[in-house]
Amino acid sequence: MIKQKATELGFSFCGISKADFLEEEARRLDSWLKEGYHGKMKYMENHYDKRLDPRLLVEDAKSVVSLLLNYSTDQEQADPEAPKISKYAYGKDYHFVIKDKLKVFYQFIQDEIGEVGGRVFVDSAPVMDKAWAKKSGLGWVGKNTNLIHPKQGSYFFIAEMILDLNLEYDGPIKDYCGTCTKCIDECPTDAIVQPYVVDGSKCISYLTIELKDELLPHEFSGKLDNWMFGCDICQDVCPWNRFSTTHKESLFHPHDALLKMSKADWEDLTEEVFQELFRKSAVKRTKYSGIKRNIDFLR
Repeated sequence: MIKQKATELGFSFCGISKADFLEEEARRLDSWLKEGYHGKMKYMENHYDKRLDPRLLVEDAKSVVSLLLNYSTDQEQADPEAPKISKYAYGKDYHFVIKDKLKVFYQFIQDEIGEVGGRVFVDSAPVMDKAWAKKSGLGWVGKNTNLIHPKQGSYFFIAEMILDLNLEYDGPIKDYCGTCTKCIDECPTDAIVQPYVVDGSKCISYLTIELKDELLPHEFSGKLDNWMFGCDICQDVCPWNRFSTTHKESLFHPHDALLKMSKADWEDLTEEVFQELFRKSAVKRTKYSGIKRNIDFLR
């Protein structure tokens, strides 16, 4: 019933795993933080225990329902010279879109099953979403550390519901990356320091979104491959994404003017145009000053 409702709400895939301590991820997270791969994302050091145990987020949690929502698109920016935006940020901010779906979903469970305790999440709390999606069989975590679904690739948002409800659990699937190293070879900043380990502080998405410094580090000059917000390289080159299909979520369609903007338009971007283009977009996270900083760095 839960999986059927997920499909009705437009989610691409749904998997369920037992709410338990993430032992393997605990070791990996510990090592990743000690190496300083989180850069200036100090929040990654917070709520360490909650990240690894959903029962600390929802009392008496029994199940984690993982959900994938496709954002793949064949639409592209018209000017090949224009600074680039990651596909996931073309349309309305996914946090709003998915949160609305999750609220309806949770209410449905209350109405159908009764008083179920739980919480819903989409990047909104210390939840290791890829780990839970992997445990519930929605894919494997690839060498670029993205979740890869064997039938539709990796262009997905991940969300979850943590519930105090016993459900039938799915199991993980195999890793099918094989000997492929395309994501590692193609990353212009060498952020994938070894298979399955990303140094976040070198990642173009981190540099253009998470890093709030007034200036970007000089060492990355000429290495951002013209990305001004996010980066899709390690997904674009992944062979599994030849199976990706175009999303069906109208709210993810870009603002009419966004894809038509030329290189010159971006370089002359005013705050007024920024606010109009990205009114309800994830791009607002960088603010106008952040986007200007990134565009200037690309010149």
